[in-house]
Amino acid sequence: MVTSGKIIEYLDNGKFVCAFVTECQDKRTRSLNQNGREVNLPFSRIVHCSSSTYSTALNREDLIRTLKATNEKRVSLMRMIDLEEIWELACEENSTAFEPSFLAELVFSGEADDDMVSAFLRCVFADHLYFKFKEGRIRAHSPEQVEQLRLQREQEEKKHSLITSGVQSLLRLKDADQVDTVPDQDFRECLEMIRDYYLFGNEAEHADMAVQILKEAGLHRPHDPYHLLVKAGIWNRNENIPLLRQGLPVGFCLAARQQAEGLLQSNVESLLTDPARIDYSGLAPITIDGATTLDFDDALTIQQEGENYLVGVHISDVAHYVRPGDPLFQEAMERGTSIYFPEGQVPMLPRHLSQGICSLIQGELRATISFMILLSPAAEVLRVRISPSVIRVARRLTYEEADAMMESDPDLRIFDMLRKKLRKRRVEAGALLLPFPDVNIFIDGAGKVHVSLNPSDTPARTLVSEMMILANGEAARYVADRMVPGVFRAQGPPKQRLITSDDDDLFLNTRQRKQIARGELTTHAKDHSGLGVSQYTTVTSPIRRLLDLVMQHQLHSIVRRENVRFSEEMCKDFITVITRTLARANGAKQQRHRYWLLKYLEDRKGQYLDALVIDSGPRRVGLLLTDILLDVDLPAQTGKKPTPDTMVKVKVAKVDALDNTLQMEW
Repeated sequence: MVTSGKIIEYLDNGKFVCAFVTECQDKRTRSLNQNGREVNLPFSRIVHCSSSTYSTALNREDLIRTLKATNEKRVSLMRMIDLEEIWELACEENSTAFEPSFLAELVFSGEADDDMVSAFLRCVFADHLYFKFKEGRIRAHSPEQVEQLRLQREQEEKKHSLITSGVQSLLRLKDADQVDTVPDQDFRECLEMIRDYYLFGNEAEHADMAVQILKEAGLHRPHDPYHLLVKAGIWNRNENIPLLRQGLPVGFCLAARQQAEGLLQSNVESLLTDPARIDYSGLAPITIDGATTLDFDDALTIQQEGENYLVGVHISDVAHYVRPGDPLFQEAMERGTSIYFPEGQVPMLPRHLSQGICSLIQGELRATISFMILLSPAAEVLRVRISPSVIRVARRLTYEEADAMMESDPDLRIFDMLRKKLRKRRVEAGALLLPFPDVNIFIDGAGKVHVSLNPSDTPARTLVSEMMILANGEAARYVADRMVPGVFRAQGPPKQRLITSDDDDLFLNTRQRKQIARGELTTHAKDHSGLGVSQYTTVTSPIRRLLDLVMQHQLHSIVRRENVRFSEEMCKDFITVITRTLARANGAKQQRHRYWLLKYLEDRKGQYLDALVIDSGPRRVGLLLTDILLDVDLPAQTGKKPTPDTMVKVKVAKVDALDNTLQMEW
């Protein structure tokens, strides 16, 4: 019981303080503590009260000396206490809650005085591993609690050590001219935490530790972690941050790699033993692609039948190799698509498949799905036959080579005639062609960025695109006519139609693009306004698109008269997966494309560039930098309002690719 003349103890900033009670009030005491300070304490703050009562006649100096001596004695007694040993004895008792005096007596093997009880309490407060003080009693932790607390303590100690060593290592790294040594394990862990924090901010698992390390190392600027990771050799100087932030997989799991290795050992000649697979190896297919293309997934043939034309669109039969449930199929599900960056590619399938056995390489026997489409002289579809097949590509042409040969090569001349008619029919059906130059970004060995524009509507390019649109449209019709679910592409009419024909006007095409309705994926065929077709899907790029691979499987089940491989519910699930993965992939691709364009502009700071006025409002003016096709906007000039569809000059005032900032001036 707390009364005048008692020595009490209370906690102040986690430390025990002795005090002498000079006066008791209702639930409070007035006391003089060992530091000579008078304190007014509520009973609730008192941890221990002596059983002995001391004379209140002692003068102030004597009281302080007594309190200090008492404190020193109790501190010295703490060295005699082994909490683990007492905890083990306490665990043998039937109870888990004890009086402090009882446990103190276990320590000192006899009746415990005030100093002994206090010393034991101090040990309990200093080490929370074995006991907990609550409401005047001491509760013993269970063995499970002790183990958990011990684990937490080890983690805290490791955390503290990691922070300390991390700060020291970062300071050395920051001051070093170059890094020649490989970081040790602790420093690698530290860099990993900083990496995750830079990518994901406060959502990173160890964001608090990363913040503390960076703060103590004096690294306060937003991109300090980036530059440190580059200096440490963890990242390159143009690390693909959007790819990392999206969490898109780059490598393949062991099971997928093993499956791919096994497929490479398969005998291609055995394809000819499949009775459902037609041998078209006697034809002379051609591939037409970019000069740097490494994965060839489509080839074309043309044959004249009377006045009609038999067009063969032969697509790599990836579904023959990559089947539902396979590790490779699961990897395709994780990715959804291949992603092409200026500095490289992240493939949907391992390269030795996408550039090997699944690629329609000149002179090699390959499994395909062939669309044999009979067209009239007016390019009307008269007959379609879809079947698994085998082909051997006879010629590989680049777009530039095909353009140069368009008039002289008999096959290309016929294809050119048909693509014009197919294109005209789609435009008459409402298609919006909207040709936009391709923005080609090249990074040379010195890291310098080069940007060039290439036309996307050359004869060879539109030839290939028209044949692919033709095959994809017929694939959609083939599946839909048989009431089989699938994954179809659809698009409603534009909000406003500004173009009515095949127009390559950059201003009109840019404005029209802003009016296009969002595309959607459905399980049943619907109109695709942008392409001018009544049903559409994609099957022509199964090497790099999950959607195309899924639809190849549906086609296989139909033409082979098997049970449909994917139900409507499964197709809905595929739509969910494809929508999610494409959003992530397209986000990373667009952000990375912008990064390289901003890097290009960093070398042109202070220069004036040509810009096409797209929108001119009272406050903002929307522009298109015509050299690199990058959208920018500027505040409207006072008293000047540029006219849409006119050219102006604007200056690159401020640009930072890493910070994703661009400021232009008139």
